[in-house]
Amino acid sequence: MDQSLLKQLTHWHKHSEHQKIVSALLEIPETERDYDAVCLLARAFNNLDRYEEAVQQLLIVEGQGRQDPLWHFRLGYAYYYLKRYDEAVHAFGDADKLDPGDPDTLDFLTSSRQEAGKQHSQVTRSKRVKPDNASGTGTPADGDFFGQIDFTRFWDDSDYARKEYVSEPPIDELIASIEEELGYKLPASYIAMMKIHNGGIPVQTCFPTDDATSWAEDHISISGILGIGREKAYSLCGEFGSPFMIEEWGYPDIGVVICDCPSAGHDVVMLDYRECGRDGEPAVIHVDQEADYKITFLASNFAAFIQGLVHEDVYDTSEEDKQEALRKVAAGKFSPLLAELCAKVDEVERIEHVIRTICTQIVEEKGFFALHADERSILMYDLQFWLYTKSYPQTTRDRYLGVYEQMIAFGGEFSTGGYAPGFITDWLDNRLQQGLIVENDGTLQLTAAAAETLIDQLKAVEVSGSPNPDEETFETIADQIRPFVLVQHDSGNVSMILNVGEYKAELFVLRADEGFEGNGYDWGSLAAVFLEEKMPELAGVIRFDPEASMFCAYSSEREAMYRFATGFKQACEDEALIRDLFARAELD
Repeated sequence: MDQSLLKQLTHWHKHSEHQKIVSALLEIPETERDYDAVCLLARAFNNLDRYEEAVQQLLIVEGQGRQDPLWHFRLGYAYYYLKRYDEAVHAFGDADKLDPGDPDTLDFLTSSRQEAGKQHSQVTRSKRVKPDNASGTGTPADGDFFGQIDFTRFWDDSDYARKEYVSEPPIDELIASIEEELGYKLPASYIAMMKIHNGGIPVQTCFPTDDATSWAEDHISISGILGIGREKAYSLCGEFGSPFMIEEWGYPDIGVVICDCPSAGHDVVMLDYRECGRDGEPAVIHVDQEADYKITFLASNFAAFIQGLVHEDVYDTSEEDKQEALRKVAAGKFSPLLAELCAKVDEVERIEHVIRTICTQIVEEKGFFALHADERSILMYDLQFWLYTKSYPQTTRDRYLGVYEQMIAFGGEFSTGGYAPGFITDWLDNRLQQGLIVENDGTLQLTAAAAETLIDQLKAVEVSGSPNPDEETFETIADQIRPFVLVQHDSGNVSMILNVGEYKAELFVLRADEGFEGNGYDWGSLAAVFLEEKMPELAGVIRFDPEASMFCAYSSEREAMYRFATGFKQACEDEALIRDLFARAELD
């Protein structure tokens, strides 16, 4: 493109004179417009709210734009405002893959997913027509409950699903027996579905909601659908079935639990018989233990619920959630109890580092921070028990089960945010059965041999989690920048993290009347000024991803991150310099 024209276009764009850009570029014959001209024309159309024309222009150069994140961003922008949210999700997703971490892209990607979910919800709700028949039970005369659903592709028949959920199709005698035990007549649509495939994990596990729950603002997620039976753990009358959830977890006795959720018991999906009576056609509701058993309406009947399920990709924030979890386990503040217990350990050097290393491995493997029944989770159960009983040797079973959640499960910043008590009692019973934990006069303790083995495991983690000789620089930089924390990720990224609130709090008071609070976003604004003025050569290499309680800078280029981290920490310690930089920080 002619440089004088480009300069003129830049000037018009800066002054929001977008129509002048369009007029100038349309004067160029279409066959003579190069890639840059077409993209700038599309940008101007977007800024004039002429999104269809923007899409048309961008698709002309689709072949050239496939590796350009800005092309994908502009296309996603147009699709977003055209309310073509599914297409916007794909476009912004491709932009993020090509240029990971760009905050504008991530904001639009998140919004597009949310709007796509709402759009799916509206479509689903418009199709929800309660079945009608003479008997009033909601059973259509032809028995076609589910419309066009292809049940050969509905289920995810993994080994785990078959082991924990799937039973043989129920016979009528079993159905009658289960209904008698539950005290409710099961919906005909549910029975018909179970006779085809009795319980399991569906491919599509999300259901849109208008109201926020403890799971998400705009949807709930299920782990599986309980089948009719007693043998499988996740069947209606199985080990973790409806009676168990009502009697042991306190869910309201208003119907039948039909789906478990990823929260490990802290929310469920139920059939609700309050309006229809025990023999009628129940609605489907979500019950949220975390919100004092709040009830959220989902569907007027079971068939409508199944038809309304959507794929988790519609709401996929897994990568963002994983990065947040990694930051949490790397720098989140330990609970008072866990900090107290760690302070008393001398058998293992850097026990806090060991705990963070194990939990980082858990997040890298799962994508989130949770303890289940896997090898590393069991190591964390052993570790917490050892720490607690080492400081409190007169610990009984009831005392330990009562205090367990105060260490990590609900430990504040460094926590899983919940837990399933069954995992802990199963672990404890297994350790007692194996002879690794013994009970004497009601008190529990690890055997000497088990404690020695555990300490050896922890020492091995400490060694494996330490930098290699070739990476001694990492340890040096990490020491130099405290209280900032330096974190290496398996992805290759290096992060610099700060739990805000104490360090340099007095700096942000200087502009408190303007709204600065010293939160993670304020730190991000300060760091952006430093980067722009003191290390402009690293612009685009160092990225920021702050949260309210945490500042985070990251990069895929290790040496660049080291330079930025040491430079920014030095600036923070130079009172005159950091005040000067802060004077130009912009409130987010």
